[in-house]
Amino acid sequence: MRELEERIRNEGTVRAGDVLKVDAFLNHQCDVGLFDRMGSAWAAHFAGKRITKILTIEASGIGIACVAARHFGDAPVVFAKKAQSINLDGDQYTTTVYSFTKQREFPVIVAKKYLNAGDHVLLIDDFLANGKALRGLIDLCMAAGATVEGIGIAVEKGFQGGGDALRAEGYDVDSLAIVESMDPKTGDITFRH
Repeated sequence: MRELEERIRNEGTVRAGDVLKVDAFLNHQCDVGLFDRMGSAWAAHFAGKRITKILTIEASGIGIACVAARHFGDAPVVFAKKAQSINLDGDQYTTTVYSFTKQREFPVIVAKKYLNAGDHVLLIDDFLANGKALRGLIDLCMAAGATVEGIGIAVEKGFQGGGDALRAEGYDVDSLAIVESMDPKTGDITFRH
């Protein structure tokens, strides 16, 4: 998606440690019009696949997933929570994932009443680096007996290999911008096409 690549180039900041900040439009301040066009791009890519639920992980994926859902017949959005709370009741699916950005492990939890056998799930997230968060969401789907129909990612850091590994396993991963390399000294970003 050229528009997203241009926004990353013009408004993104490359930092040491393979960090790409795009908080001006993607995951702190949200450009809802951009989110809508991203949802349209994913709807075109996943056309013909039956999507009954969209699953993401808190927090940055929620806004993107909610806007994208409008392009999938208003499929409900379920988000995996990163912490147990008094609002989570009943049976739950739980796994643990390692966050590249937070540099720590945390639990991810979905109430069993919101993810079921027979669900056809589209996973959506803002970033894909090593793929740990997505593997956690895939684990939750497998535990529920749900089918992962595809994975929609806004920005994939292709040089970290998570997306390529998931594709090699047969998952349909549609990343709208794949960063092939980035240099914190110059700020240069190269995209894969």
